[in-house]
Amino acid sequence: MRNKRGIPLITMGLLLIAAALFLVGYNLYDDARAARSVEQIIAQMDEPQLAETEERGDAAPEGEGRLAEIPDYILNPEMDMPEEIIDGHGYIGVLEIPAYGLTLPVMSEWSYPNLKIAPCRYQGSPYTDDLILAAHNYTRHFGNLKCLEAGDRITFTDVDGNVFSYEVALVETLMPTAIDAMESGDWDLTLFTCTIGGAYRVTVRCERLEKE
Repeated sequence: MRNKRGIPLITMGLLLIAAALFLVGYNLYDDARAARSVEQIIAQMDEPQLAETEERGDAAPEGEGRLAEIPDYILNPEMDMPEEIIDGHGYIGVLEIPAYGLTLPVMSEWSYPNLKIAPCRYQGSPYTDDLILAAHNYTRHFGNLKCLEAGDRITFTDVDGNVFSYEVALVETLMPTAIDAMESGDWDLTLFTCTIGGAYRVTVRCERLEKE
């Protein structure tokens, strides 16, 4: 009798183990897919940026002095960020986190489907020093945010080649419902991602270096 009663419990335990293994396998697959997606997008973004750099170099022959052009965003900080369209999606630039060897394309608008492709702009702009970026906790996206430390450097380069350098000032953990806390504070750059299971949000606050 006891053996018969134990069979359903054993079966349930085996099913739970199988489900856990499936979930782990899916997460690993999804993480690898995200890494491939990022690499493919970065490869496509590099080509036009390189071509534009070469054109700017050709336009200024060696030995001829030229006044440096003032970037549009300085003249008009409230301007819309320029975008580059790749596979039907808009990208506003590239984020670099040297501490983890990460180079990530940044999509212009956030949505749950977009977050599976690359980090996204949640709101704000580097031109107005209030940029907030969101991403999944994939290892190749923002999975290592919690390991960043004060003083670590982060760089964002828009699609026009303007470079914005930041330094990590604070790493904090917020509740998923703390929207006001996420958006508050005079931070030049904020990065955030959910913890595994979505119980909390790891949030990195950064200050811009060498402001104009």
